[in-house]
Amino acid sequence: MRWTRSFLCCARAGISVLRTGCQWNALRETTLCSSSSAHRRFQEWAEAGVFAAFWRKGLLAYDALAGIDWTWLALGGAMGKAPLGGGETGRNPTDRSKLGVKRSALTDGRGVPLGAAIAGANRNDHKLMRETLDAIPVERPRPTRRHPQHLLDKGLDYDEPRAIAAEFAFTLHLRTRSEEINAKRRARAKARRWVVGRTHSWLNRFRAVLIRWNRKPGNYLALLHSAFGLITWRRTLPGWILRFPEPPSADPATRARRRACWRRGRRARSRPWRRAPRGR
Repeated sequence: MRWTRSFLCCARAGISVLRTGCQWNALRETTLCSSSSAHRRFQEWAEAGVFAAFWRKGLLAYDALAGIDWTWLALGGAMGKAPLGGGETGRNPTDRSKLGVKRSALTDGRGVPLGAAIAGANRNDHKLMRETLDAIPVERPRPTRRHPQHLLDKGLDYDEPRAIAAEFAFTLHLRTRSEEINAKRRARAKARRWVVGRTHSWLNRFRAVLIRWNRKPGNYLALLHSAFGLITWRRTLPGWILRFPEPPSADPATRARRRACWRRGRRARSRPWRRAPRGR
């Protein structure tokens, strides 16, 4: 299938909605694309699994370049608002029983998302464990005694999660935050569980994921997969600002900065715009 100009315009409009969280009809005030065409294309791509495939391709590229850290996996959930309701929503016990959605994310040792599931905000985290583990889009290597795979979350300290962990050959590592801090101080150990909280913080920068305005669960899950794909590709290619469909800059200074940032093992942060001092 050849990508026409209308496809590219709809893709730009979809990323704009994902980042800003605006309504689809608000695209009429922009020069990106027609709101009806953008929403129609988005639903077609969501049903065809385009966003999930975009995320899966990013994971495969990340695994080939850096390698997925399967040794320490972190599982955690976060709740968001859902003012319009719809499927997979429930009353948020931390927001005066207003309608909300819970997203469960599984990350590797560096915070790259590996699995996702959504449910109502009133559902417990450990109830989404099996669904989140089944949603891993890439093949997971079999853990061995020499290379075990630990799963981190104190909220999984129940009989059902323990049985699920044994079924998936995971080793549960259940520690409270205070126990983890004390162990780190004594043995200079590395904190492991904070990476999933950082990933949820990255997701909150996508306004369409932070506040759910989609009544259809499939549309919200497609937006979540799209955000996962952008996060994964940015971790795969550090320093590359993904601007669809424009290719990144390829000057020697930028390439050197990307290689240096990749060696440091962290993503290059985009430089903020320099503002002119007042009075000039």
